[in-house]
Parts: sequence; structure tokens; C-alpha cells
Amino acid sequence: MSLTIGLTGGIASGKSTVSAILIEKGITVIDADVESRLAVEKGEEAYQEITRHFGDRILLEDDSIDRGKLGSIIFHDEKERMKLNSIVHPAVRKRMIAKKEKAIRNDEKLVILDIPLLFESKLTFMADKTLLVYVNEDTQLQRLMARNQLSREEAIARIRSQMPLKDKKALADAVIDNNGSIEDTEKQLWDILKKWNAI
Repeated sequence: MSLTIGLTGGIASGKSTVSAILIEKGITVIDADVESRLAVEKGEEAYQEITRHFGDRILLEDDSIDRGKLGSIIFHDEKERMKLNSIVHPAVRKRMIAKKEKAIRNDEKLVILDIPLLFESKLTFMADKTLLVYVNEDTQLQRLMARNQLSREEAIARIRSQMPLKDKKALADAVIDNNGSIEDTEKQLWDILKKWNAI
């Protein structure tokens, strides 16, 4: 019997750190960000739709999508962000479900779906349990500014483009508080997985 866990967080909350810990232990992690990059590669259906809608201005010289340019368009325009999501999300879901089903067929006990917008995109149906990696707003802001070399304003704009972590807390089946050390985060992770009989 496989257990599928939807792992989520916010930008700079430490979700990737938790993913890396799981991958290191040989647990299958299906990452929505990786799948969304693969889904928009040249030749893919989503790529054709995106270039039809946004035009050549978002392409690099090799005709691949300039993620930075596309990002700067959608971070400041809700309508364009929704349009992009309506193209990319179904393609990503399809890819993730196929990989999840393959892991289950291989009798893997635990499958992790790493989905940043798990709640916003109403994707909880894809998982048996949901796990949130949480940090307070100050920590999130400081980590994002340091990690992406963003100004305070840019970092706040990116954080505000997502559902607040405190709202996600109420929706998750379990929460890892990632304000402390990596060791502390890892201990919480294994405690939750044990409680769920996932390891």
C-alpha cells in the first residue's frame, strides 16, 4: 500500500531542503517545478500554447522560453499569470500523475509530490496527506532576499503573489516548522512520516 504525500510550502520556506532530505533517502519525489520546466520545452504542447499567447518576446535566441522574462510579465499581471497557469498546470498534472502511478506500480511505500501551489491550485486530490514546510514571514523575507539577491520590495511582491503560509497551515494535515536548524527540520519530518506509517 503506497502513501502519497503532497509536500508544499511557500517561496523560500525550505521545501526544497525537505525534498533533498527525502531524495537522499531514496524516496521518490516528483517535483512540480521540474515537471513544469519539462512541460514547456520546445516541441511540448504547452510550449506551443505559451508562445502563441505571449509571442516571441519571451523567447531566447535558441527559441527556448526565457523564464526570467516570462516571470517578470506574470508577477505583475494577475490576468497573464492565470493564463499561463491554465496552460502549464494541466500539462504538469498529467506528467506528475503518470510518474506517481509508475511509482505505485513499482510498490514504492512512499511517493512525495512536491507542489509549491498545492492548495492554491486545488491539487490536494492528488495526495493522501498534505505536509507544509512553514517559516514565519520575517524568516521567509530574509531568506528570499539573500537567496535570489532581491530588493525588499521585489521579495515582498513575490511572497504576496502566493497564499500566505499562515493560511496554508490551517489546510495542511501536518506542518514542519522550519524556523530552526536543518537537524530540527529533519527530526520533525521523520516523526511525521513515522506517525503516518510511511517509513
